Amino acid sequence: MHDILFDKLRFYPMTDLPISGSLTPAAADCFAVTDGCVSAIGERVPARQTVDLNGCVVLPGFIDCHTHLVYAGNRMAEHSLRLSGASYADIARAGGGIRSTVRSVRAASETELVNAALPRIDALLREGVTRIEIKSGYGLDLDNELKMLRVIRELDRLSPVRLHATFLGAHAVPEGSDADSYIRQVIDQMLPAVADQGLAEAVDIFVENIGFSTTHLRQLASAAAHHGLRLRVHAEQLSAMGGSGVGAGLGALSCDHLEYAVQADIDAMASAGTVAVLLPGAFYFLGQTHKPPIAGLRAAGVPMAIATDHNPGSSPILSLLTSAHMAATLFGLDTAEAVAGITVHAGQALGQTGAGTLALGSAADFSVWDIPGPEFLVYQLGGLCPVNTYIGGEPV
Repeated sequence: MHDILFDKLRFYPMTDLPISGSLTPAAADCFAVTDGCVSAIGERVPARQTVDLNGCVVLPGFIDCHTHLVYAGNRMAEHSLRLSGASYADIARAGGGIRSTVRSVRAASETELVNAALPRIDALLREGVTRIEIKSGYGLDLDNELKMLRVIRELDRLSPVRLHATFLGAHAVPEGSDADSYIRQVIDQMLPAVADQGLAEAVDIFVENIGFSTTHLRQLASAAAHHGLRLRVHAEQLSAMGGSGVGAGLGALSCDHLEYAVQADIDAMASAGTVAVLLPGAFYFLGQTHKPPIAGLRAAGVPMAIATDHNPGSSPILSLLTSAHMAATLFGLDTAEAVAGITVHAGQALGQTGAGTLALGSAADFSVWDIPGPEFLVYQLGGLCPVNTYIGGEPV
């Protein structure tokens, strides 16, 4: 006896790879859930409850695989400066940018950070997002990085959404330090404490001319592996530094941004099975014009995920569907690539096998949509909400 049978639906399990072109529903028009997992597909098995979905579209729960949702304050003034012609790098060098948010986060209590982040999570949940990655990186010292990671753990307790914490101590060089000295602090002091307290699943680093070098990346990757933490990399956002190629060679789960990635980076990612995480919100908000090499990534078979990169400075966007729409309209992804980018490929970017799919044994995280087809999610911009969203087979 199964717990629930969901019947009379159009089923898009996102399990058939490679995914490109158009999406077609699976032959199955029903599935069952037991103990929070998919327990039958395409069979009208006996169940304690049957839910008639009246021909609605069912998709795996969406995954926002790259966010900075925990922060305090805002950076509206910097946006005005950018509209007047200042660049992201100019603002950062003048003491704004990430360092501005660092000051706000250091001044905020854990309770204040939790209360500020919960509505952001709820906004994503309302669009069918069931899993979110959240990075630290606005503390830039031991106490405040640990504070941010504890906040993420508390948010995971309070929210039905599945949360994944990433330690991004190497987000920027704090005031009064230099990159070489600070990366040693990250590796020697912060990373052991994060690992000992079990506060993160992965580490990340901003490889950029205003951040850290590929040498720093290699040092951090070695230390992370020693502590059993996976690697992710911010790379090639503002310039070509080879961070994505080096990161892939070091086993990175994902390389994110990639506006300036070159063929050598693409080849390394393809060889390693590294996911390319596209962040069109930052591209749009910063007024960038140099697009990620989508054709090259596609030709090489590199999985492409899409995320909001929600943060107060470069991507204050709280809509994964908007990000998917932008990835299609600005970067040229087709519908199937866009939907895969916020489901199965986003799960791969987190190292979560089966996340973003609906297969036998997978978590019953899914959303129900009264729309003509998944293409509608990439077509209409704004005003889209699922009929219902389920996490572990329970409506939320």
